[in-house]
Amino acid sequence: MNTEQSSHIPTRASVDRPEDEYLGLGANIVYGFQHVLTMYGGIIAVPLIVGQAAGLPPAEIGLLITACLFMGGLATLLQTIGIPFFGSQLPLVQGVSFASVATMVAIVTTGGGITAVFGAVITSALLGLLITPFFSKITKFFPPLVTGIVITTIGLTLMPVAAFWAMGGNASAPDFGSMANIGLAALTLVIVLLLSKLGNATVSRLSILLAIIVGTFIAMSLGMADFSQVDDGPIAALPSLFHFGMPTFEIAAIVSMTIVILVILVETSADILAVGDIIDTKVDSRRLGNGLRADMLSSMVAPLFGSFSQSAFAQNVGLVAVTGIKSRFAVAGAGVILMLLGLLPVMGRVISAVPTAVLGGAGIVLFGTVAASGIRTLAKVEYKNNMNLIIVATSIGFGMIPIAAPTFYDQFPDWFATIFHSGISSAAVMAILLNLIFNHVTAGNSEQPSVFAAGAERILYREDVAPLNDGDHFVDGKLFDADGVEVPIVSGDSTEPSKLATSDT
Repeated sequence: MNTEQSSHIPTRASVDRPEDEYLGLGANIVYGFQHVLTMYGGIIAVPLIVGQAAGLPPAEIGLLITACLFMGGLATLLQTIGIPFFGSQLPLVQGVSFASVATMVAIVTTGGGITAVFGAVITSALLGLLITPFFSKITKFFPPLVTGIVITTIGLTLMPVAAFWAMGGNASAPDFGSMANIGLAALTLVIVLLLSKLGNATVSRLSILLAIIVGTFIAMSLGMADFSQVDDGPIAALPSLFHFGMPTFEIAAIVSMTIVILVILVETSADILAVGDIIDTKVDSRRLGNGLRADMLSSMVAPLFGSFSQSAFAQNVGLVAVTGIKSRFAVAGAGVILMLLGLLPVMGRVISAVPTAVLGGAGIVLFGTVAASGIRTLAKVEYKNNMNLIIVATSIGFGMIPIAAPTFYDQFPDWFATIFHSGISSAAVMAILLNLIFNHVTAGNSEQPSVFAAGAERILYREDVAPLNDGDHFVDGKLFDADGVEVPIVSGDSTEPSKLATSDT
């Protein structure tokens, strides 16, 4: 798919907004399927990670996956088609947010269990829904400096998951960490890289999904894949309410997830504004608010079916830019496809049977891409003559503590450990606080903030360079004029005259 192809798509002069163009049922299905393939690897990764962290059996993880697919489709329809006060009516694909993964894993591994995750998502999403009318007033506290730190930390905190998968995914298994598992992960990674380099644009974008498929077939040929449990259950079924139990509500889990919800609101705001700019349509504060409310409503409903917080998928915003397909109905087609996949529990069981070593190889690229996206955001930050560098350094370092030392907070109160055992929560709290202290509360800031700020930029004062003449240059630490004559350099307390000090300017 390329932009040239998009020029052959029928247009309608009566359409006032480019996103309202209807391309026909067949085109909507085709373009919708392309959107599903683009985000499929990301949407299934979250329930896989959380389900394994919660110790769920493969069949239950399969139900988590189908629940996330179903809710992703429902949320996408709400966002694209819209109802009064909910939905931006823009070509945005919704799905489980990566921003919440580390926090949810922290909740399930510190004794809360998956029901505490559901309770935290419902409550924090309700709080997010209540603050959407005021959110535009606090977005200044979530600049690219903060969001870049958070997104980078998300990717970095997920890397141990990729390594765990590459080793086999089950620490008690006899082949955990074996050369066979790691070799299969490495082979999958190589396939991802080869497809990215040698494939056309479509193949390159789908390289992770295709590599998982190829890696699984290789694992089957080597006897390293077990699909015997795929038939254990219905092929199709309606989603059931509260299958994993009634949500439980724990204060620490709610506080931790509320931080994530604020990050999701910032990310979705950025995606809504970005796609509006890409398709050249007006996005005002009302439309932005409708999009954010759709996000929060979807996140509140998701745990009822066994899914998690929802947000717009940034990679699909990029797909809109690449293909030039601006129609929201094409993306609504993706929502319908996701819902249909969510009605097929057998699909979830197939995915959960994919060897974790294969997922590990693909996860290195998938999670690394998240970190790279954060780094790209941080590259837009201004670092000259401010404390932004030390804010980034401290926040990311703070976020890495739970990864480098998982038992670091074991002696702290349970509520504190639940919040800060998540690297994403730790980094977000530190980034928000430091940004407030250094960039919003300017009282007490010095003109020369610290060695960190000075280290970010080399400065020469005007009076230092004023005595230099045109053509003066340094060679091996010595100063020469335009004719190649050495200019003596003396210390400031020397009484010996120097050419540098007395030369005309």
